[in-house]
Amino acid sequence: MSEKYLPRIADEKLKLGLATSGAVLIVGPKWCGKTRTAEEISKSVLYMQDPDHAEAYRLLADTKPSKLLEGETPRLIDEWQTAPVLWNAVRFAVDKRRARGHFILTGSVVPPETSDMHTGTGRISRMTMRTMSLFESEESSGAISLEDLFDGKKDMFDENKLSIEQIAFILTRGGWPEAVNEKNEKYALRMVYNYLDAVANQDMSRIDEVERNPDRVYTLLRSIARNISTQAGTATLLKDLISNDESLSDKTINDYVTALKKLYVVEDLPAWSPHLRSKRAIRTTAKRHFIDPSIAAAALRADSGKLLKDFKAFGFLFESLCIRDLRIYADSLDGSVYHYRDQLDNEVDAVIQLKDERWAAVEIKMGAGEIEKAADNLIKFSNNIDTEKMPAPSFLMVLTATEYAFQLKNGVWVVPIGCLRN
Repeated sequence: MSEKYLPRIADEKLKLGLATSGAVLIVGPKWCGKTRTAEEISKSVLYMQDPDHAEAYRLLADTKPSKLLEGETPRLIDEWQTAPVLWNAVRFAVDKRRARGHFILTGSVVPPETSDMHTGTGRISRMTMRTMSLFESEESSGAISLEDLFDGKKDMFDENKLSIEQIAFILTRGGWPEAVNEKNEKYALRMVYNYLDAVANQDMSRIDEVERNPDRVYTLLRSIARNISTQAGTATLLKDLISNDESLSDKTINDYVTALKKLYVVEDLPAWSPHLRSKRAIRTTAKRHFIDPSIAAAALRADSGKLLKDFKAFGFLFESLCIRDLRIYADSLDGSVYHYRDQLDNEVDAVIQLKDERWAAVEIKMGAGEIEKAADNLIKFSNNIDTEKMPAPSFLMVLTATEYAFQLKNGVWVVPIGCLRN
């Protein structure tokens, strides 16, 4: 491509998917770079939303979808869900050709499932793309690698170059590829506002042809933003919203939240259920998060200046930023991220679980004054894990906005977000 392409962590996962399956489905929010990433490796492209050809493509999909699959491979089919019949067409083509790496499907919306839609198991692999992590936007040095930590590497040290002021700006700008090089905060914020406008006024009603009130969408986004990084349930959101709209109900809120998840705007953090030595009831409610922390900042109309004056709100958004990056890094290692909390309110901000059962616990704290307490909490938590039923943690880490990355004498790692990578 002619313009500069910033490499994505997802690049290698896409290559692996094409090498091991007939097609790869890339899902994620609009504007996160799915199409651009797929274009880098594809040999031919079908843009289903090309206004000059969209109607013709849809008609052809209804009559002879196999024609739309003709072209040099890997063939990218962008926004395939506008013609859901293409799913089965791709699945059938993969079966017929008996070859790998033939198609890349991208989509920003979860399409409605139909009774005749094949699962695609064994033919179509799936991967999620999010916005850019700090390492991808070249704002993290990447000196401390999650993979190295899981492998037990020692003697790592680095200095974080990101100031608190820079982190506040990064939070409001987000990891959107079109915005990462924008130095003017006013312009960067406007880009995110435009994204939310499109979600509220267009996407929420187009996703399944159900009319949804844009004002309610904005109100719900603000409520989720106020409850970011917490386990706020539907009742909490309803209480927050009902003062503005008495006709709201649990059912309506759940419908709107489900639609936001289908658009990959909301991505809650599920709870982790380990084997413990002591008998404690584990709270299973997910934590509220957006796919990118800038969505919360934009919903609250908070610029970096406001965040620097409200460190409580800043702290919740910083946690959301860290969760986003941890998800991106863990995903590349075939891992997932969770949170832990029990009935005694003992909690851990993030637990990274790999497919091979290795895991690590992470506390997220902005300031240096909280590191010692957070490290003690991690050790206390790890000591309560029943290691006869599951492995001990590969590492414990306090993820911070402080100056240096190093390992404490008790073995806990202190790592600024500006030093981390996959």
